Amino acid sequence: MATKPSTWFLSQSFTALNYKQTNMRFSLPSHRLLPASCKMRHRNLSSSQHKRQQLKKASPEQPPITAGFHSSGGADDGDDNDSETEDASLHSVPSLNLDVVSNEEVVDASVDVEHVQHAGAKDMEKNADLEHVQDVDAKDLHSLTQEMKSLGIDGSEKLSIIPDEMKPLNSTIQKLSEELNTLRTENTSLKNDIEALKGELSNVKDTDERVITLEKECMLLESSLKDLESKLSVSQEDVSKLSSLKVECKDLWEKVENLQALLDKATKQADQAILVLQQNQELWKKVDKLEESLEEANIYKLSSEKLQQYNELMQQKIKLLEERLKQSDEEIHSYVLLYQESVLEFQDTLNTLKEESKKKALDEPVDDMPWEFWSRLLLMIDGWLLENKLSIDDAKLLRDMVWKRESRIRDIYLECREKNEHEAVSMFLKLTSSPRSQALYVIHIAAEMAPVAKVGGLGDVVTGLGKALQKRGHLVEIILPKYDCMQYDGIGNLRALDVVLESYFDGKLYKNNIWVGIIEGLPVYFIEPLHPGKFFWRGHFYGEHDDFKRFSFFSRAALEFLLQAGKKPDVIHCHDWQTAFVAPLYWDIYAPKGLNSARICFTCHNFEYQGTAPASELASCGLDVQQLNRPDRMQDNSAHDRVNPIKGAVVFSNIVTTVSPTYAQEVRTSEGGRGLHSTLNFHAKKFIGILNGIDTDAWNPVTDTLLKVQYSANDLQGKAENKIATRRRLGLSTADARQPLVGCITRLVPQKGVHLIRHAIYRTLELGGQFLLLGSSPVAHIQMIAMRYGSIPIARKTGGLNDSVFDVDDDTIPLQFQNGYTFLNPDEKGVNSALERAFNYYRNNPEGWQQLVQKDMKIDFSWESSASQYEELYSKSVARQEQQQVSLNYRK
Repeated sequence: MATKPSTWFLSQSFTALNYKQTNMRFSLPSHRLLPASCKMRHRNLSSSQHKRQQLKKASPEQPPITAGFHSSGGADDGDDNDSETEDASLHSVPSLNLDVVSNEEVVDASVDVEHVQHAGAKDMEKNADLEHVQDVDAKDLHSLTQEMKSLGIDGSEKLSIIPDEMKPLNSTIQKLSEELNTLRTENTSLKNDIEALKGELSNVKDTDERVITLEKECMLLESSLKDLESKLSVSQEDVSKLSSLKVECKDLWEKVENLQALLDKATKQADQAILVLQQNQELWKKVDKLEESLEEANIYKLSSEKLQQYNELMQQKIKLLEERLKQSDEEIHSYVLLYQESVLEFQDTLNTLKEESKKKALDEPVDDMPWEFWSRLLLMIDGWLLENKLSIDDAKLLRDMVWKRESRIRDIYLECREKNEHEAVSMFLKLTSSPRSQALYVIHIAAEMAPVAKVGGLGDVVTGLGKALQKRGHLVEIILPKYDCMQYDGIGNLRALDVVLESYFDGKLYKNNIWVGIIEGLPVYFIEPLHPGKFFWRGHFYGEHDDFKRFSFFSRAALEFLLQAGKKPDVIHCHDWQTAFVAPLYWDIYAPKGLNSARICFTCHNFEYQGTAPASELASCGLDVQQLNRPDRMQDNSAHDRVNPIKGAVVFSNIVTTVSPTYAQEVRTSEGGRGLHSTLNFHAKKFIGILNGIDTDAWNPVTDTLLKVQYSANDLQGKAENKIATRRRLGLSTADARQPLVGCITRLVPQKGVHLIRHAIYRTLELGGQFLLLGSSPVAHIQMIAMRYGSIPIARKTGGLNDSVFDVDDDTIPLQFQNGYTFLNPDEKGVNSALERAFNYYRNNPEGWQQLVQKDMKIDFSWESSASQYEELYSKSVARQEQQQVSLNYRK
């Protein structure tokens, strides 16, 4: 009985399957590699190709297998074998469809990437074919199964397979399995190589970018190199042209020199031609004048005969008139002489009567009073002296008046009988302060005078005091050195006198020119030494190495001028160490020569500067060094081999003053006296401090033309406008009009407290103010000028400041004198207190601040009060001298 086939066989082609004979052909797909992208070394590539060739040789195409099926009912054992074969065949077929990769090994990344990518593409095609074969085989198997079911072939039937045909098929399958394993191994290694190649490929990309960058830089360098080469070629061409240019330049210079010579010649010829033309023009003018004169002469010539006759008649008449005029002049002159003589006689008689009346009123004794009256008056004066209500000098003057029985003292005594003792003493002292009615003759010898020769406050004092004394009816003259650096435009009617003054110095007589002029209404004499040292032709007032010689020469020349001019001053007033030589020179040399009418007044403005020098230099001006270099005369208290001009002036002067009462007390201490405190204390009776004033005409905000807007105490709007203008000029902020502005004008020296000024600046800024510092002090008593212009002073209680600035918070000071803010100790605490009080009052009480400003502007800081005190000192000193002279004459 025929049986159904139970299995199928693989062959290269599957053609037919039937009940009797089934021919099955299985087409074996060609094996292809998966695609890959890599670079391979040639030796590895060739080995992989060799392996592929071996695989192809090992799997040739097999001929078609024909299986015959025989019906045999007793072939169970064959059925079992057939089932095993069927299982093996079924399992081996799908194994052919596994993924297959190339067995090529990637060894080096330097192999061409494109070649590897091409080989990988072929492998991908092979794998795709294998997958296609797998799909086709699966479909064929499925269709075969369906046919077998339709034919009624069941699984129990078995196919009879020829063993000889199975062997090639099994060997083929085995080779395919080996090849598949080999391809798997190669695929794994290929994947690893691909990953490595990817990493190296990224590095290669970075390297390519760097190479591109370097190539760009190389191109830039090449372009710059080409530019440099082109420039080099141009410069080489220029260098080659330079030699020719040098030659051309030399030729041009020669031509220029030739042209210059020709130009000079042409210029000279032109100048000569111009001169000739000018001469020709002058000649033409002369010719024209001659022609005009000839025409006039011709006109006058016609009537010359008539004119001559007329002139003769006129001359006769003129002679007659001249004779009559002479007679009338003689008569008039005689009448004038008679009138002048009568006037002179009348004036002499009047003067004589005045003098006699004065003598009768002042000098002649009063006979109508009993001696008991005069004795009681003398006892009263002596009692006041013993009670220290009168000085010895004042008591002596009053006793002399009583002794001469003058009517003045009698009248004063009768007037004060009903007054208290204090008022009576004051009335009697007025007799000593003004013993005579005539004006004083005061001569100032100084090194400065404002405004023409001014360094500090000395110049202002000389001018201000001189003008004030002049207004009070006194004759005031000034003697100054003739500096070459003076402001000559401030001197009126400056001229040199036709006289040569000779003065002694260094054992010789030196000539001096005398100049006169007017400064601020005061007559001034200028002494110009004709000394080879050119003492005052240095471009500076002070600061020369030979200042001691310069000013000792000037002091002697000034006294020599007074002697030779025959002047008889009542007071010679000298200032500071520069003219302190006047005092010893006057008493030791010139008083014996006849210049003995004056009293010497010396004012020291600053005891910081004393002008000390070796004692030997004193001999240059003719003073006796041995006589003056003594402790009680001019010897310096700190160095016995040096002389001190200030000390000499204190010793030899009749009156010694300084700039304020407080400063006079300070310099009598060891701290303030700078070594002269003992000398000042010894001569304390003639030493006094007088507060200086200011020139209220020069310092007046109402008339000051240097201000942008003038103002007064009653109209302060201009002050605010000037504040804004000052800020703008100095570049300060003007946003807050009420922001306080603090100013400081001083010399930046330790004596002025530089450390306090620095602290005041910082503290002012902390308090929200602005600070203005000017590093010089060209005028005296700046606090007075500040108040005159409506600025409230903040000052330390020292020197002249203590005598002119009084704290608004000090209840011990009368309200009318409170005008500023003061501090006692020279430290930061004192400055802080004064600044803070001023700022608080300014901000919190605007109305009170304005009232304080107006009060300060109305204070009288003029020289009137100071001049009155100096006038009293002068008069007392002169009166003592006259009284002493009278006493000496009476004793004789």
